Amino acid sequence: MPTNAMHRNYSKTSKTPRRPYEKERLDAELKLVGEYGLRCKREIWRCQYALAKIRKAARVLLTLDAKDPKRIFEGAALLRRMNRYGLLGEEELELDFVLQLTTQKLLERRLQTKVYKQGLAKSIHHARVLIKQRHIRVGSQVVDVAGFGVRTSSEKHIDFAVNSPYGQGPPGRNAKKRAAARAAAGGDEEE
Repeated sequence: MPTNAMHRNYSKTSKTPRRPYEKERLDAELKLVGEYGLRCKREIWRCQYALAKIRKAARVLLTLDAKDPKRIFEGAALLRRMNRYGLLGEEELELDFVLQLTTQKLLERRLQTKVYKQGLAKSIHHARVLIKQRHIRVGSQVVDVAGFGVRTSSEKHIDFAVNSPYGQGPPGRNAKKRAAARAAAGGDEEE
């Protein structure tokens, strides 16, 4: 029986390393996983794959003539996007700088890292838990994806969600339980 389900083009979001047991790479990856509080190495590989695509686009554009309309149009769009996500500064808006981007620069722009760096979470792992449990919003939108790429414009709008106990929301499950226990203890003393 035919269905009316939407047809999607699924494509890979990460690429596994060519040499699986290279000691230097394994150590470097483990260090990044710990530093940025990642769940698994696939999250690093996803960043590296996105970076590879960006760098490839820049390399292709650099082979074209400087006056080529494709290079002018697509190059400006690529640089604008890199600037919007805070990967390149205002003084670095050239295609050569796109080739110098690193995985760390991409990992620094994740919501998880930003929540921790802004002091909303006690640790990088706590930041991930807060995001997954829907306590964090960007602007007015609750975001529950730790790898969300934060734009420079929305960086200052990262805050606790409105209905979160950490924000202005009602108290959480444990706080309610403690309040009830306190009220019960207070009631016993009066009698």
